[in-house]
Amino acid sequence: MRRVVRLSLAEETWVGRFRAMGSPCEVVCESPRRADAEEISHLVATEAWRIEDKFSRYIDDNVVDRINSSMGKAQTLDGETADLLDFAETLYDLSDKRFDITSGVLREVWVFDGGNRIPEQRSIEAAMTRVGWQHVSWQRPVLELRPGMEIDLGGIGKEYAVDRAVALIRSSGGGPSLVNFGGDLAATAPPQRRRHWKVGIEGDAPESAERLIDLKQGALATSGDARRFLEKDGIRYSHILDPLTGWPIEDAPRSVTVAADSCTQAGMISTLAMLQGGEAERFLDAEDVRWWCRRKP
Repeated sequence: MRRVVRLSLAEETWVGRFRAMGSPCEVVCESPRRADAEEISHLVATEAWRIEDKFSRYIDDNVVDRINSSMGKAQTLDGETADLLDFAETLYDLSDKRFDITSGVLREVWVFDGGNRIPEQRSIEAAMTRVGWQHVSWQRPVLELRPGMEIDLGGIGKEYAVDRAVALIRSSGGGPSLVNFGGDLAATAPPQRRRHWKVGIEGDAPESAERLIDLKQGALATSGDARRFLEKDGIRYSHILDPLTGWPIEDAPRSVTVAADSCTQAGMISTLAMLQGGEAERFLDAEDVRWWCRRKP
């Protein structure tokens, strides 16, 4: 797919739009000059595409592909990749082993396309033999997976990309901007031409907003199953899988949105809340953040 950034003017605000990491992305700029808005938009898009090219599991011969194709051979990793693995290990510990970047192989048996096909238990059990961070040898910067195991950084990559884009805008001297990658977003600074940035929490219908939020600064991240789920016999199965069982998390909310200082922090808390299932709200109450949790109507 050809990578392009499309710039438009809406209510005296420039909006640069592009696609990355399987999501619609945009950067909203308050800069009065088109040239400045173009520079910021291309800066953000280039960073998003760099992170996608480096860490997407769908791209051949990047660092994730080399790790997943290593067949048990130890891999020495660069600092950025090592930082993400350290963060993933922290989430693994904080979630009581339920955030596990080796659990992506379960997608081979679970297909969350809105249909009703539930995999056979024997297929789940076969995939589970390749799941478990406890089976990984990680001594920074050297990673060693068992043959057949894989990692998937999709659970943390988009929020990381948002924070990287925000940092680049700030370091470049760009004016107040809002970076939004598929609903995970952060502001570089409070807007100057309005009282706040107005952002929406996605509902079930495509391109619909369940709730509008006034954001002055900081970040928002949402975890949920609006697009990826199964439904059979009146039961909705979320795409968020429990790596301890191989099955979707029981009684998970439809979505959790968290506001925090950074998108990475917001994404961490929203994901950990989803992994709590029926205890999500209790977990969120214990965190020093604003949150919105949506369950079945």
